[in-house]
Amino acid sequence: MASLQESLTKFKKQQEKCQSTLTSIAAKAGSSKATSLKSTPASTPSLVNAKSPTPVKFSNDTERLQHINSIRKAPVGAQIKRVIDLLFETRQAFTPEQINDACYVDTNANKAVFDSLRNNPKVYYDGKRFSYKSKHDLKDKNQLLVLIRKFPEGIAVIDLKDSYPNVMDDLQSLKASGQIWLLSNFDSQEDIAYPNDPRAVIKVDDDLKQLFRGIELPRDMIDIEKDLQKNGMKPATNTAKRRAKAQVHGITPKPKTKKKKHEISKRTKLTNAHLPELFQHLNVPGS
Repeated sequence: MASLQESLTKFKKQQEKCQSTLTSIAAKAGSSKATSLKSTPASTPSLVNAKSPTPVKFSNDTERLQHINSIRKAPVGAQIKRVIDLLFETRQAFTPEQINDACYVDTNANKAVFDSLRNNPKVYYDGKRFSYKSKHDLKDKNQLLVLIRKFPEGIAVIDLKDSYPNVMDDLQSLKASGQIWLLSNFDSQEDIAYPNDPRAVIKVDDDLKQLFRGIELPRDMIDIEKDLQKNGMKPATNTAKRRAKAQVHGITPKPKTKKKKHEISKRTKLTNAHLPELFQHLNVPGS
């Protein structure tokens, strides 16, 4: 850090010396022009009104050095974030020298920055180069789908966001093609990705089962459709419209017949096999 400050001070002194030298040169050039104008004919008045030379503009090296100095004097956390942003955006491996050239963080000269970067959970260090380390090592949409299918009970989207640059676009593409579901968790307000695979075995909590059985549905289909609309869902049927058309054509609705209760036999196919407690109190003939 001290060497950088000394270089900056030395550079400023060199600029001041160059400025004084150029000023003296410009003054001498102006006096020589005035002497030559006295000996020229009056037919060339344009030379008399000649503009003085424009001041010399120096490069922006001073600003760049000041910018580098401010970065290296910043807290360790700010320098670490700068490096991680570089690794995340490029997804390339950088040596300490390359990091210094890219974002002006000198990890070799700052042991605290080097150690913090090496031990950061989002950074992988192979002994020579630093690279970004995501939670799941994914490269494309196919690998993303394979991973989601390993989590039938859902995987948080926040754990997938940093896998590779366009992972969010691939998630939306998989959702549009019907291969996954993206649902929001009401507790944490975070999206959860679920595989849309009918073969997947999903565990259902007992509390959820009791909640499901405790909900009493309205007996009239019109009331069911109203409840769906209240919850922002569009019913697939329109019972009120259908009944109105039936009345216009003089069609009376058929009375609902009480269905005969069938006994459960060994040959009966149980579609709710994942809820075996539903069949605990049923009498199966021949059992």
